Amino acid sequence: MNLHPGARTFSVTSPVDGSTYVTRFYADGTAIEAALTRARAALPSWRRMPLGERLAILLRFGEEMKARAAPLAEMVAWQIGRPLWQADETPRLALIGQLLSDIAPQTLADVPYPSDETIRRYARPVAGGLHLSICAWNYPTAMLGYLVTSPLAAGNVVIFKHSPQTPLIAEVAEEAFRAAGGPEGVFQSLHLDHADAERLIASGTFNAVNFIGSVNGGRRVHAAAAGTFTQVHLELGGKDPTYVRADADLDAAIPLIAEGTYSNAGQSCCSVERIYVDQAIHDRFVDALVAETAKWTIGHPIGEKPMVGPVVRASAADTIRDLTDSAVRAGARRLMPQDGALKAAGLGAAYVAPEVLVGVDHGMQIMRDELFGPVACIQPVGSDDQALRLMNDSDFGLSASIWTQDIDRGVALLDEVEAGTVYLNRCDHADLHLPWGGIKNSGLGRTNGRAGLTEATAAKAYHVRSVIG
Repeated sequence: MNLHPGARTFSVTSPVDGSTYVTRFYADGTAIEAALTRARAALPSWRRMPLGERLAILLRFGEEMKARAAPLAEMVAWQIGRPLWQADETPRLALIGQLLSDIAPQTLADVPYPSDETIRRYARPVAGGLHLSICAWNYPTAMLGYLVTSPLAAGNVVIFKHSPQTPLIAEVAEEAFRAAGGPEGVFQSLHLDHADAERLIASGTFNAVNFIGSVNGGRRVHAAAAGTFTQVHLELGGKDPTYVRADADLDAAIPLIAEGTYSNAGQSCCSVERIYVDQAIHDRFVDALVAETAKWTIGHPIGEKPMVGPVVRASAADTIRDLTDSAVRAGARRLMPQDGALKAAGLGAAYVAPEVLVGVDHGMQIMRDELFGPVACIQPVGSDDQALRLMNDSDFGLSASIWTQDIDRGVALLDEVEAGTVYLNRCDHADLHLPWGGIKNSGLGRTNGRAGLTEATAAKAYHVRSVIG
């Protein structure tokens, strides 16, 4: 395979202070081919390994990652800017492994089909083979559960490419897997540039590609795989709406909606980006959300203990500010601009304070494009029908939520919402017990639990005839 060799480097610019945090080499052609050779060699024995033994290794992997929680959290804080006190994702990663361990024996068991005295029919979920898993930067440790633990549990082997913003997480994970007793070649991390990753996908090297990232990135992966018959799983962005009905319990709802909007500086695929509020309670909701937003302090993520740190890079902050400014020019109102406070505090260009925007509508780009920032955009609605129409008026469909004390009515409304996951009286939550994934531009396929394990396998049909003639 003709992959360009050479000592090519990339650097991580920390959003915390703009410094160069680390520099790494991209894998050259020789390193890539060596990793593929090891993976192919490891696949037969890993796939044949008894399920209980595979799961035991993966449970130890989770524990080894937890043992490295402190340095991993520091890496997260410096590489993406999340406050250090919020940056430990290892418990969630370990929990994913535990939940997979609980359900894998049943999920990966033979499935019986109608049989008779001479013919036994069943289907067996079998591993597809070699997976390429590509990870986004925003939850760089926890997402290993979807991209590494799940396909490995199903019997596949994984080449793992992390975002160039968070390369150190991948290195620690590979080391932890070895410490857990993982066989050579089963899980390997490679620092691949986009061009080499696309060439590998286009070559048909992998049986499956698992991608978490942007819509544009997902399109490139999908295009690269065209014609190869590679299974492609895409978990992409969102423009997730929430609808607050007139009967909602605002005291309970508003802190949760604020958390769903501002946590991780709004940098989550399922962050609340569009808030529709019944016009009868609109002003009361806005006043209460402004008061709640004031509690979401911003500051240095290492030296202080703020609720929010910087966004991932200064260019991302510029995009957020540009979309907000454009909305204001079109008639929206900023209720708590904090640019002056940020400058007074001496915070850098990547810092964007949580704020509330009202007077928005779907003619504004901020209500159409994924923002990935800590801005609450609120629009009043006059009815359930109008709320549903606006919630579904999006190219995205990852998650959506409704707040009401009328449970039956709320569930009936959720039935009409176009999203892969819907919540009643909750938001911004990837429930590890449920399938996770979107529709429209939010992706293809599902992760988590039974669905994730099933999609990491193929049903092999067995027709066993005991009598001939």
